[in-house]
Amino acid sequence: MTESQNLFTGKLVRLVAPSRDDAAILARWSEDASYLRAMDTDYARPISEQEFAKRLDPDQRDPNWIEFHVRTVEDDRLIGFVALHTIEWNNATAMLSIGIGEPDYRGKGYGSEALQLVLNYAFAELNLFRVGLDVIATNDRAVHLYENVGFQREGIMRRAVHREGRRHDVLHMGLLRDEWRTGP
Repeated sequence: MTESQNLFTGKLVRLVAPSRDDAAILARWSEDASYLRAMDTDYARPISEQEFAKRLDPDQRDPNWIEFHVRTVEDDRLIGFVALHTIEWNNATAMLSIGIGEPDYRGKGYGSEALQLVLNYAFAELNLFRVGLDVIATNDRAVHLYENVGFQREGIMRRAVHREGRRHDVLHMGLLRDEWRTGP
């Protein structure tokens, strides 16, 4: 990504500040168990619009958590989120979370572009040295995406997640600034 490009906008998506107006859509996504269970190791549960509105209150923001909502460039539709969290400013490290909540936008490059934008932000704007993430090993699409932009497998938490009577590994992955590549 060149400096002349908009820091928050790609060809398909743009990263925007979270808004309380998004609470109803986020609550709807929380009712999609397959989305929740692929994205997170926590138990799936619906979250109310009111609870999301509280979470999106600007006064409640953690300085070590930077979240963006992912909107389409074409029609400004909210389709997902991306966050840098557990930021350790003294070590220049952060963890990454990303999710495309709208099923019709999965597997079509929207998440890939959002990932590229947030990594550019992490390394070029925040001057981070390392970005890490955890992903359920059976989430093949996500693992492929992360490896495609340069994330390395750093470790495995064996059988750490329980889903429908079966146990699954969780991969720890990391990307250093000098390993990062913009684009596949």
